[in-house]
Parts: sequence; C-alpha cells; structure tokens
Amino acid sequence: MACRESLAQPKPVQKPLPTLFVVAAALIDAEGRVLLAQRPEGKAMAGLWEFPGGKVHEGEIPEFALMRELEEELGIETRPTCYLPIGFASHSYDDFHLMMPLFACRMWKGDISPREGQAVQWLHPRAMYGLPMPEADRPLIHQLEAQI
Repeated sequence: MACRESLAQPKPVQKPLPTLFVVAAALIDAEGRVLLAQRPEGKAMAGLWEFPGGKVHEGEIPEFALMRELEEELGIETRPTCYLPIGFASHSYDDFHLMMPLFACRMWKGDISPREGQAVQWLHPRAMYGLPMPEADRPLIHQLEAQI
C-alpha cells in the first residue's frame, strides 16, 4: 500500500516484538557482481539466498560484527574502513523485528571459502529479483542497484 492510501486508513497497531539487530555485506567484485549466500539446511529460512552477515552481539559495533561474521562465514578478512553504508532494512517477521544495515565492500583479503556448508553465487543485482530471499533482504536489492 502506498503512503497516500495508508494515511487514509486507521493508524496501524504494532504487536510488541523483540528486535534483532543484524548486519549484512554486499561484497562487490570488479565486474559489479555481488555475492549471495544460500542459508544452509538446519537454519531458519534454509534454502533462501541472502547477503552474508549476521547478528550484532551486545556491545558490538555493527562494522566490527560484520568483520567478524565475514571471517567466520566466508574465511575472508576485511576492515571497517572498507565498508560503505548503502542500504537499510527494517522488517517484522512473526516472532521478531529485524533491523539490518547493508554495507558495500569492494576489497578483502583471502579467497571466499564458505565455512558453514552454504552455497554462494556472484550475481548482478538485477538478477537477484527472481531468487527466493528472506523478506528483509528484498528491498536491499533496489538500494544496492542505486549504488552500483
């Protein structure tokens, strides 16, 4: 529903939900392709394609969380100075509300080596629209396209 139509409706009611703060990366190669990872079996939303990243721990700065997650998940080394904030998602699932900044990263050390059994693929953003993705990741595609 567009903004104009929603303003004509009664105020929405918010169901209280815990907020989960996660961070994601758009790893961009020299051809302008972006790495997506497929959520492995045994995890929530298994089989869906997403931007790599993960939870921000209590007291952790988002950029440091992303640096940690990329090393844990993909075996690459990055630095917060290599990140450019390019997007943001705020989405309510049934049991929690997800807040997720998306950072572009064009430089890292090491080769991408998935460490959690996840499949990965490099795609141009326009090719992502047809993939099954978590609802929170979908709006990030358009934000990403505007930056590449």
